[in-house]
Amino acid sequence: MHSQILFDHGRAARIGLPEAVFCEGKSFEAICELLERFGPKGERSILFTRLASDIFARVPEKISAGYDYDAVSRTAYASGLAPKKTATVAIVSAGTADAFVSHEAARTLSYLGIPFELFEDCGVAGLWRLTEKLEAINACGCVIVVAGLDAALASVLGGLTPKPIFAVPTSVGYGMACEGHAALASMLVSCAPGIGVLNIDNGYGAACAAARVVLQLAEQRAVAL
Repeated sequence: MHSQILFDHGRAARIGLPEAVFCEGKSFEAICELLERFGPKGERSILFTRLASDIFARVPEKISAGYDYDAVSRTAYASGLAPKKTATVAIVSAGTADAFVSHEAARTLSYLGIPFELFEDCGVAGLWRLTEKLEAINACGCVIVVAGLDAALASVLGGLTPKPIFAVPTSVGYGMACEGHAALASMLVSCAPGIGVLNIDNGYGAACAAARVVLQLAEQRAVAL
């Protein structure tokens, strides 16, 4: 018997992006049922986000064996979508402590079939780490910036690239970092114009935002040809 969760199967036709399963807060039984429903022999391949490693470890092997699971990003899918011929998305993170968010963005793009390049440890406390990768970042069609603490990386990179930027504040940092609220405020008041800001830790949302951009650009190029 299938879960009573009603999936939006028409979303991909409307916006070009399929629905995903947000696992946090769902019962273990519901997660198992959904994993079985959308596994290799199921209706279709669906991206599962916020799927904690201790939860996935409890899933019966006959179900979990059919999935590509990543513990850092807490994501799983049975198979990715067909590769897309789009511009590459750059994912730039301040530090490895932000990996759970930057890797969520990377895994989402991987599932969607969109090419990406991950640039980690580019925090501005060592500015050379960013500047030495700037040429490669600017070669991409769109940029996702992931940072916690004061999130200065978003403003700095916002002044160094003309590409569309989607900034994701993370809940990384001591005390007054306030579980990402300081990073969110910093990104929102950035002096670099034109930066789009996502919710705290929302790597999935940033990947979807970037996907909309590169998919539209690819569509426009195809029409022009």
